[in-house]
Amino acid sequence: MEPPHAPDAPRPSNVRPVLAVLAEDGLSLSVRRAAAAADRALDERMLPIPRQVWDGAASIALDPAAARACAADALPRRSAVHVVCQGPPGLPEWQAAAAVGAESVLVLPADEPTLVQSLAQRRDRIVAGGSVIAVVGGCGGAGASTLAAAIALAGPARRAGSRSLLVDADPHGGGLDLLLGLEDRPGLRWPAVVVEGGQVSAAALHDALPGAGAGVAVLSCGRGGEAGRPSATAMRAMIESGCGAGDLVVCDVGRGLGDLAAAVFDLADLVAVVVPAQVRSAAAAESVVAAARTRNPNVGVVVRGPAPGGLRGRDVAELLGLPVLAVMRPQPRLSAALERGGLRLRRRSPLAAGAGAILEVLGTGTGGRAG
Repeated sequence: MEPPHAPDAPRPSNVRPVLAVLAEDGLSLSVRRAAAAADRALDERMLPIPRQVWDGAASIALDPAAARACAADALPRRSAVHVVCQGPPGLPEWQAAAAVGAESVLVLPADEPTLVQSLAQRRDRIVAGGSVIAVVGGCGGAGASTLAAAIALAGPARRAGSRSLLVDADPHGGGLDLLLGLEDRPGLRWPAVVVEGGQVSAAALHDALPGAGAGVAVLSCGRGGEAGRPSATAMRAMIESGCGAGDLVVCDVGRGLGDLAAAVFDLADLVAVVVPAQVRSAAAAESVVAAARTRNPNVGVVVRGPAPGGLRGRDVAELLGLPVLAVMRPQPRLSAALERGGLRLRRRSPLAAGAGAILEVLGTGTGGRAG
């Protein structure tokens, strides 16, 4: 690898380079090619990275070890950070990416076109401490809404003082407030939420929305004639507001996969596709996975039992070409519980275990994203 630029190397003040911290020559060559193709200057450095260099880069490419080191140095969360590796990413790579707040985990050189596109873009997303998880069903009845609610409930339960914002991005799902037994609780739903200037106050949201326990606010779609449909702009504003305030934002995405889903996928740190352990369900999920991957490279599968044909979680993952985020056992009497007062998350239940596994992958198992 070529020697990095000296820290005080002169550079025109109006040029924002791509910052690269890479130990392997193969990764360095790929990033150099991508930067050249995106018409971006490249600033290759060694650790530690000065704060002004971190803040001033147009984009950042890190290997997993550098990502962990930058997170340990408490460099602030920012947009356009990419973790790159030479082989298929496993749990350590995903955790390194989550620790530093990376937008993507890319395998080089195979993902060079994706990296070129990312480096060439001007991204305006600002992340100030929060995390965004999108949950979508690979097929009808997969249980995505229930898992999304469980993840939102699990966040504050695992760390005192943290907050979750559960966002309904499925206008035809019947409303997440009904799933949680909040249908009679006062508070705003999507039809009544007004976004002005593309911004909304996170504090005002938590005050105005129905709560599902300490620190959990629920923004639900309505039903019937009041179901309404949020715009993609409003959806983006809600997610960015919660994320910017340090919330864990969990979005239940409908399988319609229109502009609402695209807005959520674009902002998500992780997309979790829920698939029952059945061959037909896995086949149905292929189109959902393909749509999610066009917007976000960080897609994983949650395999939900029972498995009547003996299909294992890794079998489903291989069929879809995705890493396994969690394998969930069936939860006894879940349907009856949902009919009698809504979802309640028991600490040792399969749902709680699945939600905890996903939070661990995201790096929020013991706390939220570092600000």
